[in-house]
Formats: sequence, C-alpha cells, structure tokens
Amino acid sequence: MCAWAGPASADPVTGPLATNPFLGPLGTATMHGDAGSSDVTPLAGPRPGAAVTVYPFAAACPTLLQGSDGLVVGLCTAIAGQTPTVFLFDAAATGPVGKAVASLPLAKGSLLGGVYAYLDNEDRLVVVDGGRQLLRVAHVRNGDGAWRLEAGVQADLSGAIPQGDNVTGLVPDWAGNVWFATGRGIVGFVDAQGRVATVTLPSGEQVTNSISSAPNGGVAVASSHALYELRAEDGLPQLLWRAPYDRGSARKPGQLGWGTGSTPTYFGPVTGDEYLAIVDNADDQVNLIVARSGSGAQVCSIPVPVRGSENSPIAIGSSIFVAGTYGYPYPTVPEGAGPAVPANAPFRGGLSRVDLTVGGCVPVWDSAIRSAAVPRLSLADGGIHTVRRVGPDVTTPLDGFDYVVIDPETGAVRTSTPLPGTVAEDPLQMAALIARDGALWQGTISGVVRVG
Repeated sequence: MCAWAGPASADPVTGPLATNPFLGPLGTATMHGDAGSSDVTPLAGPRPGAAVTVYPFAAACPTLLQGSDGLVVGLCTAIAGQTPTVFLFDAAATGPVGKAVASLPLAKGSLLGGVYAYLDNEDRLVVVDGGRQLLRVAHVRNGDGAWRLEAGVQADLSGAIPQGDNVTGLVPDWAGNVWFATGRGIVGFVDAQGRVATVTLPSGEQVTNSISSAPNGGVAVASSHALYELRAEDGLPQLLWRAPYDRGSARKPGQLGWGTGSTPTYFGPVTGDEYLAIVDNADDQVNLIVARSGSGAQVCSIPVPVRGSENSPIAIGSSIFVAGTYGYPYPTVPEGAGPAVPANAPFRGGLSRVDLTVGGCVPVWDSAIRSAAVPRLSLADGGIHTVRRVGPDVTTPLDGFDYVVIDPETGAVRTSTPLPGTVAEDPLQMAALIARDGALWQGTISGVVRVG
C-alpha cells in the first residue's frame, strides 16, 4: 500500500506504445488510441490560434477514429431514438460548420451498446450492433466520387449473447481474435474462422467500459467488482487471474455504473505491457491501482485526491494520470446502473500524476483542472490535451468550455482556446481524436467540435 508523500520531482514523460498488427494507425484506431488503451498518441495536437469548426449532427459522438487513408470515421448515437450511426467526415472543411459525407444507421442496442469500436488494418470500423452482429464497416467511393458506407457481417453473436444484453467493449488481440465484453458480464472472442467462444463472469458483475489487449497475449477486463486478465488458449478464453477492488457502497454522481469507471490501461517502461492500471470506486477518495500483467500481483494502491473517475487513466512508461469526474452532469445513465449516492454533487474535476518507481507509487502533482473530456497525452508535442468546463462548481447550462493543453511535468495549463459555450457542445467526458494533420476532434452531446 502506498500513501501520499511529499511532491516528487517530475521526470519527462516517455515510454513505448505497442502496435497491434490488426489495428489501424497507432494513436487513432481506438477510442483510447491503441489496443492497450493508453490514451497516448505519437501525434502532435493543434497549434495555438487554431480555427474551430462545429459538426452539428443532433447525436453524441464518443468514438472518433482515423485510418491510414486519413479519413475520420465517427460512431455516434442520435439524441432522438438513440440510434447508433456511423459517420464519415469531411475533414477538409474550412468554415465554422462542417458536415458528414456519408452516414449509416445501425441496429439499436443499449445506451452503451455500440459505443466502443475500432478501425482495423484495412480502415474498416469494427463494431457490434444492437442485433448482436459483428460488423466491419468500410467506406468506399462511387464512380461519381460520392462516398458510401458498407457493412459486412463477420459473425453472428446472437447465439452467444442473450437478447437484451449488448457488447460494451471490443478489441483485437495480437493473434487477430476479436475480443468482446457485454454489459451483463459475458467475455469472449471471435477467431479468424468466425467461431465464437465465451466465458461468463460471476453473477451480478457488469462491464460498462471497454477492454484492452497487449502483445503478451493478455486481454484485460474491468467489471463492476474486479479486474481480470484473460488469454485465448486452445480456442477458448482462459482466465489468468481475478483481482477484486473496492467498489464503494453505491454508484457516485459522475459515474455511469457502480464500480470502476476505467477501461484498463496497459503500460510499462520496456515493452509497454508490464502493468495494468485502473481507478477503484472507494467511498470518499478513490485509489489508483497498479497490477502486474500476467500474474495480477498488486504493485501499488495509492489514493488520489479525486472522489470518482469515469475515465481510463493515461499511462505510459512509468507515469500515470488520473482525471476526476465526480459530480459531472450526465443527462442519462445505463439501465441498471442504480441510483447515485448522493443524487448529485458539484463538479470540481482534478487531474493527478503518479509515477511508478522501484519503491512503488509516488505522487508527483495535482491540478484543479475541470476536465470535461478524456484527456489525451501527445508524445510529439509533450502536452496533455483536453476540454475544460468553465463555470461554477455547481454546473449549469450556461457553463462554457475551452480547449486546453496541460504540461505533464508540472500540471500547469500552457494554452487555452475558447470553444462554443452552450450545453449543446458539452463533451460529456468523451475521448478526443488527435488527427495526423494536428487537428483535435472532440465529440460532444450534439456532434463534433474540431480544433485545427
């Protein structure tokens, strides 16, 4: 067990990122950037003074990805009817308002069903729709130059996933198996021949975040009760270990489920997959937990000065960053999430850096930044990019937003750019995409905002 000590000197943040051969480009192929969910990108973000473009779709856009062809693909959920829809964006828009050049509605599932998806090594969006079909959605050009989206079915998962359950997490492993986890705790994979194999987590355990994979063959899943690592062996998912964590006494305001809000993060200074990190849901202060991949042995558990986090930690090398979401005003939560205790609270945010050393976990700095999105660390420009909520701690529809870059060595804000400041542009703790041209694409409750 590690406790808070005095401030440590901040070393530069660096480390390896593992490239999965079945994913699109590193940093832009998954919601969290890569298969290990590092929330780190090798690409540089926008320069100061970059232009702002709004793409209004009347849909929340949590998944924004870019393939090797440079085109940006989004998976959004329509406000009316909550229909998941794939969009192909006009990335060359230069005016204040952008547009989509193609769209494709998918079968509707649960609130979190169809949120997580990735781009494969052929720039196809891999997603499971509400009909429990594993799809690969390609974008192709007609003879007249117009774009269209085409969905092909790779596997029917309806025999493995009961009616009413939906996939919440999706990632390929290093052998090409497509792993998935459902809200009601079914974990499995589809192999290259389309065969489906599953295992069910203990009764009552839910999965409300995505899943991660590593070069060592491991696949990490965080349920509402425990952190797991599995591996494909002899055509079946095999459990390597299970590590329970403190899930607290109830769901907190600013959380979408009762339990961790983390997609597990693989990281490490040598191979990039030596460790796994999540944040628990302990009452009052939460704890950053670091476990050794392959064995589940706890490396450290350290309290961080935020009361709750729905975000996956940023982690690379020996550095981890945790953002607080306690009190964030989500308009709705998934079915079965349970009541929040208390029902609501002020949103104070917070961002902390913790470094892993020979002696365990060492706190480096804490910032009062009120991040309204999942922060993204750039190795190219050395900044943490996010959107900040501007206004009183007790949130209102009149709050504003600005795009900020934070120094990972000190926690100080380097630059800020005002964004459209209405509730319609609320980022709602969604992850941003930093594209190859340096633009930042941020999903909002009503579409996308692009800076750059």
